[in-house]
Amino acid sequence: MNIPLHIDPNHIEIHRLFATPLATVEVPVVSGFNEELSDYILVRQTNETSEQHSNVGGWQSSPDLGNCDSPAVKSLIDFSRSFVDKLTVLNSVHGLTEVTHSWKIEGWANVNFPGCANALHAHPGAFWSVVYWVDDGHDSLGKDNGGKLEFYDPRGILPAMYSPALRFRIEGCLNAGYTQTITPITGHLVAFPSWLQHSVSTYLGTRPRISIALNFSV
Repeated sequence: MNIPLHIDPNHIEIHRLFATPLATVEVPVVSGFNEELSDYILVRQTNETSEQHSNVGGWQSSPDLGNCDSPAVKSLIDFSRSFVDKLTVLNSVHGLTEVTHSWKIEGWANVNFPGCANALHAHPGAFWSVVYWVDDGHDSLGKDNGGKLEFYDPRGILPAMYSPALRFRIEGCLNAGYTQTITPITGHLVAFPSWLQHSVSTYLGTRPRISIALNFSV
Protein backbone atom coordinates (compact mmCIF):
# COMPACT_ATOMS: atom_id res chain seq x y z
CA MET A 1 0.00 0.00 0.00
CA ASN A 2 1.44 3.33 -1.09
CA ILE A 3 1.59 6.38 1.17
CA PRO A 4 -0.49 9.29 -0.20
CA LEU A 5 1.78 11.93 -1.76
CA HIS A 6 -0.36 14.91 -0.78
CA ILE A 7 1.00 16.72 2.28
CA ASP A 8 -1.09 19.35 4.01
CA PRO A 9 1.30 22.25 4.89
CA ASN A 10 -0.80 22.91 7.99
CA HIS A 11 0.23 19.53 9.36
CA ILE A 12 3.98 20.24 9.09
CA GLU A 13 5.55 21.23 12.38
CA ILE A 14 8.42 23.66 11.88
CA HIS A 15 11.15 24.33 14.47
CA ARG A 16 13.37 27.32 13.60
CA LEU A 17 16.58 26.35 15.34
CA PHE A 18 19.20 28.84 16.49
CA ALA A 19 17.33 31.98 15.53
CA THR A 20 19.36 35.23 15.61
CA PRO A 21 17.49 38.28 16.90
CA LEU A 22 17.58 41.59 15.08
CA ALA A 23 15.48 44.31 16.70
CA THR A 24 14.61 47.72 15.27
CA VAL A 25 12.70 50.66 16.68
CA GLU A 26 11.98 54.24 15.69
CA VAL A 27 13.25 56.47 18.47
CA PRO A 28 10.54 58.98 19.57
CA VAL A 29 12.81 62.02 19.34
CA VAL A 30 11.73 65.61 19.91
CA SER A 31 12.34 68.44 17.46
CA GLY A 32 16.00 69.37 17.24
CA PHE A 33 17.28 66.17 18.87
CA ASN A 34 19.13 64.80 15.83
CA GLU A 35 20.41 68.27 14.98
CA GLU A 36 21.94 68.50 18.46
CA LEU A 37 23.58 65.10 18.01
CA SER A 38 24.82 66.06 14.56
CA ASP A 39 26.32 69.35 15.77
CA TYR A 40 28.12 67.58 18.62
CA ILE A 41 29.55 64.90 16.33
CA LEU A 42 30.62 67.24 13.52
CA VAL A 43 32.45 69.53 15.95
CA ARG A 44 34.40 66.51 17.20
CA GLN A 45 35.00 65.33 13.65
CA THR A 46 36.53 68.69 12.79
CA ASN A 47 38.84 68.74 15.80
CA GLU A 48 39.80 65.08 16.36
CA THR A 49 41.76 62.55 14.34
CA SER A 50 39.78 59.51 13.26
CA GLU A 51 40.13 56.14 14.94
CA GLN A 52 40.85 53.31 12.50
CA HIS A 53 38.98 50.05 12.98
CA SER A 54 36.46 48.67 10.47
CA ASN A 55 35.98 52.04 8.77
CA VAL A 56 37.21 52.30 5.18
CA GLY A 57 37.55 56.06 4.92
CA GLY A 58 35.28 58.35 6.87
CA TRP A 59 35.74 59.38 10.50
CA GLN A 60 35.24 57.47 13.74
CA SER A 61 35.47 58.97 17.21
CA SER A 62 37.19 57.40 20.17
CA PRO A 63 34.84 55.02 22.06
CA ASP A 64 34.07 57.48 24.84
CA LEU A 65 30.44 58.45 24.22
CA GLY A 66 29.40 56.60 27.35
CA ASN A 67 31.15 59.31 29.36
CA CYS A 68 30.48 62.42 27.26
CA ASP A 69 28.65 65.49 28.54
CA SER A 70 26.20 65.89 25.62
CA PRO A 71 22.59 65.78 26.93
CA ALA A 72 21.40 64.39 23.58
CA VAL A 73 23.96 61.58 23.63
CA LYS A 74 23.09 60.74 27.23
CA SER A 75 19.39 60.63 26.32
CA LEU A 76 20.06 58.28 23.39
CA ILE A 77 22.14 56.00 25.61
CA ASP A 78 19.37 55.89 28.23
CA PHE A 79 16.82 54.94 25.56
CA SER A 80 19.15 52.29 24.11
CA ARG A 81 19.76 50.83 27.57
CA SER A 82 16.01 50.55 28.13
CA PHE A 83 15.65 48.95 24.69
CA VAL A 84 18.22 46.20 25.23
CA ASP A 85 16.83 45.56 28.73
CA LYS A 86 13.52 44.67 27.09
CA LEU A 87 15.34 42.24 24.78
CA THR A 88 17.28 40.43 27.50
CA VAL A 89 16.58 38.01 30.35
CA LEU A 90 18.86 36.52 32.98
CA ASN A 91 19.04 32.74 33.26
CA SER A 92 19.44 32.08 36.99
CA VAL A 93 18.65 29.39 39.55
CA HIS A 94 15.20 30.99 39.76
CA GLY A 95 14.59 30.56 36.04
CA LEU A 96 14.39 33.41 33.54
CA THR A 97 14.28 36.75 35.34
CA GLU A 98 14.47 40.42 34.47
CA VAL A 99 17.91 41.91 33.95
CA THR A 100 18.98 43.93 36.99
CA HIS A 101 22.68 44.47 36.37
CA SER A 102 24.25 47.68 35.14
CA TRP A 103 25.55 47.47 31.58
CA LYS A 104 29.07 48.54 30.67
CA ILE A 105 28.55 50.84 27.71
CA GLU A 106 31.06 51.75 25.02
CA GLY A 107 30.01 54.15 22.28
CA TRP A 108 31.44 56.01 19.32
CA ALA A 109 30.29 58.26 16.49
CA ASN A 110 30.72 57.64 12.77
CA VAL A 111 30.75 60.06 9.85
CA ASN A 112 30.81 58.42 6.41
CA PHE A 113 31.48 60.55 3.37
CA PRO A 114 30.72 59.56 -0.24
CA GLY A 115 32.79 56.50 -1.15
CA CYS A 116 33.27 55.32 2.45
CA ALA A 117 32.33 51.91 3.88
CA ASN A 118 32.90 49.57 6.80
CA ALA A 119 34.66 46.24 6.36
CA LEU A 120 33.30 42.95 7.70
CA HIS A 121 33.68 42.78 11.47
CA ALA A 122 32.03 41.92 14.79
CA HIS A 123 32.20 43.41 18.30
CA PRO A 124 33.82 40.77 20.54
CA GLY A 125 33.43 41.15 24.28
CA ALA A 126 29.95 42.70 24.16
CA PHE A 127 26.48 41.12 24.28
CA TRP A 128 24.35 43.65 22.37
CA SER A 129 25.47 46.15 19.75
CA VAL A 130 23.32 49.09 18.70
CA VAL A 131 23.41 51.47 15.75
CA TYR A 132 21.44 54.73 15.60
CA TRP A 133 21.27 56.84 12.45
CA VAL A 134 21.49 60.54 13.29
CA ASP A 135 21.37 61.51 9.61
CA ASP A 136 20.99 58.88 6.91
CA GLY A 137 22.18 61.30 4.22
CA HIS A 138 19.22 60.61 1.93
CA ASP A 139 18.11 63.43 -0.32
CA SER A 140 14.57 64.35 -1.29
CA LEU A 141 14.78 62.29 -4.50
CA GLY A 142 14.64 59.07 -2.50
CA LYS A 143 17.33 57.34 -4.56
CA ASP A 144 19.36 54.42 -3.25
CA ASN A 145 22.45 55.93 -1.65
CA GLY A 146 24.03 52.61 -0.69
CA GLY A 147 25.70 52.38 2.70
CA LYS A 148 23.42 49.56 3.83
CA LEU A 149 24.06 47.65 7.04
CA GLU A 150 24.64 44.07 5.94
CA PHE A 151 24.50 41.02 8.25
CA TYR A 152 26.06 37.65 7.42
CA ASP A 153 24.53 34.32 8.34
CA PRO A 154 26.77 33.01 11.16
CA ARG A 155 26.09 29.41 10.09
CA GLY A 156 27.99 29.91 6.84
CA ILE A 157 26.89 29.56 3.25
CA LEU A 158 24.90 26.31 3.72
CA PRO A 159 24.15 24.67 0.32
CA ALA A 160 24.83 27.83 -1.67
CA MET A 161 28.24 26.59 -2.81
CA TYR A 162 26.68 23.77 -4.80
CA SER A 163 23.12 24.89 -5.44
CA PRO A 164 22.87 28.70 -5.17
CA ALA A 165 19.30 28.77 -6.45
CA LEU A 166 17.93 26.61 -3.63
CA ARG A 167 16.13 28.24 -0.69
CA PHE A 168 14.30 26.86 2.35
CA ARG A 169 10.56 27.03 1.62
CA ILE A 170 9.88 28.10 5.19
CA GLU A 171 8.77 31.49 6.46
CA GLY A 172 11.70 33.49 7.80
CA CYS A 173 14.30 31.13 6.33
CA LEU A 174 14.66 32.32 2.73
CA ASN A 175 17.87 34.21 3.52
CA ALA A 176 19.54 31.29 5.33
CA GLY A 177 23.15 31.03 4.21
CA TYR A 178 23.12 34.48 2.64
CA THR A 179 22.98 38.04 3.92
CA GLN A 180 20.33 40.41 5.20
CA THR A 181 20.55 44.17 4.69
CA ILE A 182 19.00 47.14 6.48
CA THR A 183 18.63 50.53 4.83
CA PRO A 184 19.60 53.35 7.22
CA ILE A 185 16.73 55.64 8.22
CA THR A 186 17.21 58.79 10.26
CA GLY A 187 15.87 58.30 13.79
CA HIS A 188 15.88 54.50 13.64
CA LEU A 189 17.81 52.25 15.98
CA VAL A 190 18.82 48.63 15.45
CA ALA A 191 20.12 46.15 18.05
CA PHE A 192 21.84 42.86 17.25
CA PRO A 193 24.08 40.28 18.97
CA SER A 194 27.62 41.64 19.08
CA TRP A 195 29.08 38.41 17.68
CA LEU A 196 27.04 38.73 14.48
CA GLN A 197 29.37 39.66 11.63
CA HIS A 198 28.33 42.74 9.68
CA SER A 199 29.59 45.36 7.28
CA VAL A 200 28.45 48.60 5.65
CA SER A 201 28.42 48.82 1.87
CA THR A 202 29.89 51.83 0.08
CA TYR A 203 27.97 55.01 0.79
CA LEU A 204 27.03 56.88 -2.39
CA GLY A 205 25.22 59.95 -1.03
CA THR A 206 26.33 63.52 -1.56
CA ARG A 207 26.51 64.65 2.08
CA PRO A 208 27.87 63.03 5.25
CA ARG A 209 26.00 60.14 6.83
CA ILE A 210 26.16 60.29 10.63
CA SER A 211 25.57 57.42 13.05
CA ILE A 212 26.25 56.37 16.62
CA ALA A 213 27.27 52.86 17.66
CA LEU A 214 26.99 51.41 21.17
CA ASN A 215 28.20 48.18 22.76
CA PHE A 216 26.54 46.72 25.87
CA SER A 217 28.52 44.26 27.94
CA VAL A 218 28.51 42.95 31.54
